[in-house]
Amino acid sequence: MDFLIKLKSDGLRYREISISNPHHVTIPRGVSAIMGPNGAGKTMLANIIEKGWNFCTNRIEGYREKLNIKKIEFADIHSLAGFKVEYYQQRFESMMNDEVPTVAEIFHDRINSERWQELAKQLRLNDIATKHINFLSSGETRKLLIVNLLFDLPDVLILDNPYIGLDATSRDILNDTILQIANQGVSVILLLCNSVDLPPFINCVIPMRNMVIEEPVMRNDIEIERFQQSFHYLFDYAINLDELPIKPTREYNAEETDVVLALNHCKVKYGARTIIEDVSWTIRNGECWALFGPNGSGKSTLLSLVHADNPQGYSNDITLFDRRRGSGESIWEIKRRIGYISPEMHLYFNGSGDIKTIVSQGLNDTVGLFCQVKPQQMERAKQWLRLLHIEHLADRRFNTLSAGEQRMVLLARTFIKHPQLLILDEPLHGLDATRKRSIRGIINHLVARDKITLIYVTHYLPEVPECVTHTKTL
Repeated sequence: MDFLIKLKSDGLRYREISISNPHHVTIPRGVSAIMGPNGAGKTMLANIIEKGWNFCTNRIEGYREKLNIKKIEFADIHSLAGFKVEYYQQRFESMMNDEVPTVAEIFHDRINSERWQELAKQLRLNDIATKHINFLSSGETRKLLIVNLLFDLPDVLILDNPYIGLDATSRDILNDTILQIANQGVSVILLLCNSVDLPPFINCVIPMRNMVIEEPVMRNDIEIERFQQSFHYLFDYAINLDELPIKPTREYNAEETDVVLALNHCKVKYGARTIIEDVSWTIRNGECWALFGPNGSGKSTLLSLVHADNPQGYSNDITLFDRRRGSGESIWEIKRRIGYISPEMHLYFNGSGDIKTIVSQGLNDTVGLFCQVKPQQMERAKQWLRLLHIEHLADRRFNTLSAGEQRMVLLARTFIKHPQLLILDEPLHGLDATRKRSIRGIINHLVARDKITLIYVTHYLPEVPECVTHTKTL
């Protein structure tokens, strides 16, 4: 086997995290995947491969002495520009800030080169140069970060759950790009939590469970569907819906609401750029909707009007919970009725609070700003952590968790309020197949039991909960 990296230690360490390596695993050159459920240790292993060369406890050998290894974690694009919003509600205010740079201003030394143009064309980012970074969708951000790192071809490229947030077309394009760079001699390691994401050109899979590296499995000539199915044993997660916490007493009577949301010919525009145009939508109490649209179609912007985050909500004809927006209500009167999760929400938790506190803060209505937690609120948070089998994370800091663990924490934070309106924008980002199934079960149960109104955003039809009976496409 033409090897890429040999992991020669019985145990590998990254900071305070230990991973068992009983087989002294060898990763071959080409396209490989580290496969396992959320919390298996995939991200830690990738960090060891990328950064652990100088750790005396890790014995790692590359096919040559110094390998150029690049890892894409799809971190906040704002960090590339030195621009950062401190709390979640501020991000839409920033869209009116002329000082926020465009993509061209950030990558000015690269963006006009033939290499950049070629990569941007492959990922269909031809028109992205003039966009301000705060206008990028989650999918556009991911593709931009890939283009940036591929500009100078590394020896090894590690992609952490690269398919998250990409529509079907973008996933195909990304696969084509990975294959092209692999043919140029770059070894690619994919970190995946769903076997269906394994591309048809995969060479090898390194399974992981419970912080243990299992023996690599070579693809050989096995058809991709059968190869994908051979890793189903890794995912054995289930929750007991009978333990679902009961809803707290509400300060309002949800049953008296007729129209939860009414948008009448709404428009959002920043300068010369129109994000959404002439959108009308009525949602009545108890209805469950799925919202579809390709990357960059304006789904998140539309939801910002609903969630009372976007200042342009006051210049549009919007009714929320039977009340015309701008008729004297505060945003907090709106937010107390809404539970909300979005693909970028994790960026606004900087490690300043432990997990049980972050979950309990879901009973309040800010993100990135913290209030005093009451004992009964903390107990509700612990109930949700136990239900989702993440109670062992209760005292950890948010920034020490993997992307999948962060997602589970934020889902608990969203569900804890049992809101009248539940807005779930790509809620299954980064979750393995069994956890996706369990979360859909929770959604269906909450909707039926608590008479919750639902807006569910996804690119993938199989992820839509069974309770959804209405659809809208942008």
